[in-house]
Amino acid sequence: MVDQIAPAVGESTVDVLEYLGITVNFLDDQTCCGQPAFNSGFRSEALPVATRFIELFERVEGPIVVPSGSCAAMVRNYYGDLFRDDTNLVERAKRVGERLYELTEFISHFFGTKAIAGRLDNSATYHKCCHLLREIGVEEQPLEMLFQVEGLEMTPLERADVCCGFGGAFSVKMPDISSAILDEKLDYIEATKANMVIAADTGCVYQMQGGLRRRGSDVQVVHIAEVLSKSIKNVGRAESSE
Repeated sequence: MVDQIAPAVGESTVDVLEYLGITVNFLDDQTCCGQPAFNSGFRSEALPVATRFIELFERVEGPIVVPSGSCAAMVRNYYGDLFRDDTNLVERAKRVGERLYELTEFISHFFGTKAIAGRLDNSATYHKCCHLLREIGVEEQPLEMLFQVEGLEMTPLERADVCCGFGGAFSVKMPDISSAILDEKLDYIEATKANMVIAADTGCVYQMQGGLRRRGSDVQVVHIAEVLSKSIKNVGRAESSE
């Protein structure tokens, strides 16, 4: 989704990693991790896509960073099941998965949640994406990073840990249930009076943004990578103007 719909998220991820002094190597021939097909029950279609993911990323050294909790969860938690009939692939997938991190997880693990000193004058609330929270156990780290952004007023979101209703194919297969879940989430968002909702998965971002637009709301939903990137650029501009 980042590559096809939200390239700014990928670019912002690179900005943040380079700010931390990391040289980023992007594999131009990478595609999907296979999660959409796997979650929809199409295992045979997911297999070649996931196998290619392993073949590409096992060739490179160092950590693998993804701006998505759902992709991280797929590789680390479900490749073992997907490749269960091939012990060689299971082991290869395990080795790749051990080096793979979601963006905020990576930053907090290697640099700490106070590593990014940015500025962004705005008000925001934070939605805890399901895969990030439930599948890879990242809960407070993103919030701790956002609290470090000077000028960013963070307002607690009631039931922040409840699903936004996206769930990939779930929102297409069960639109009525998905919409009901989304409506509750949007009610809580609007109650915060914040100008912006921050999330760490692109699917959640577009799900909530679409719902807010249909309501006629001006609230923006943005990926955390974009927020962090903009905040550090604001500091750079302020320093250069001085």
